[in-house]
Amino acid sequence: MMYPDGQTARLGDRVCLGADIYGILVCSIDTSEYSEEYSRDDWAHLNGGVLILFEALGLIHYSAPEQNLRLISRRS
Repeated sequence: MMYPDGQTARLGDRVCLGADIYGILVCSIDTSEYSEEYSRDDWAHLNGGVLILFEALGLIHYSAPEQNLRLISRRS
């Protein structure tokens, strides 16, 4: 998946949805990147997209990005 600005979504990305809903990308099925907590065995069945764990919303699967989803920073 790509963010609305054209950058590829990657494991560990810190993101913001709207003005103040922050989260971290915990799994990118598209790039075969999975965190220890969100393994390939558990999530590859979704056949694409990413999983983002938001502080306020919980875990959300996106197959396409929300228009107001933006990358804040990449994992070091």
